[in-house]
Amino acid sequence: MTLFEGRNLDCRRGGRDVFAGLSFELPAGGALLLTGANGSGKSSLLRMLAGLLRPAAGAILWDGESIAEDPGAHAARLHYLGHLDAVKPVLSVRENLRFWAGLRQAAVGGGAGDDGAGAKDAGPDRLEAALDHFALGELTDVPGRLLSAGQRRRLALARLMANPVALWLLDEPSVGLDHASVGRLTAAIAGHRAGGGSVIVATHTALDLPDAVPLPLDALVPPPLPEMIW
Repeated sequence: MTLFEGRNLDCRRGGRDVFAGLSFELPAGGALLLTGANGSGKSSLLRMLAGLLRPAAGAILWDGESIAEDPGAHAARLHYLGHLDAVKPVLSVRENLRFWAGLRQAAVGGGAGDDGAGAKDAGPDRLEAALDHFALGELTDVPGRLLSAGQRRRLALARLMANPVALWLLDEPSVGLDHASVGRLTAAIAGHRAGGGSVIVATHTALDLPDAVPLPLDALVPPPLPEMIW
């Protein structure tokens, strides 16, 4: 059964048509893999699906309802991980994770629930499990400014597990990760899907995503406008 759906989406940025006529269906527990060359619109699509960017045309639906009808409810049901890790340099690893978990709970009104409409409570055990999963246990007291690029990325990924929600939108999540950390990422995605969560990933790196449905954006480039003759 379709949970998340895009219908005939068009994207226009800076006066340029990026893609047109994009449609997809994503069930609970499903995975969608966005592929395409740089500039094909993968990041723009993820921002659109997160409610951060309006489509030039088309509709985005959650359980049959437009996400535009209740942006707050849509924000509460998803994690969006972009290119920036958003690690606070003066806070320790544990403080960073606790800060983001608390900020998210405040944003959704402390939303506790497991129906995908809001985040579950991020208790101490859940925070510690997220840190351990991404091998950050020995770095919990290290300030963010002293972390390597890969360590910052693992801390950003730990936020996904600290507050479980229904939908993960991941933009190049494996950038900066070593082989072992990529394995931790794919394991986290597998656990999320096993619990009924859905994921949409844009990546140039091969990730082990069983049964993921590919969505090649290169095939959706709109035709060029006809040349104007004056």
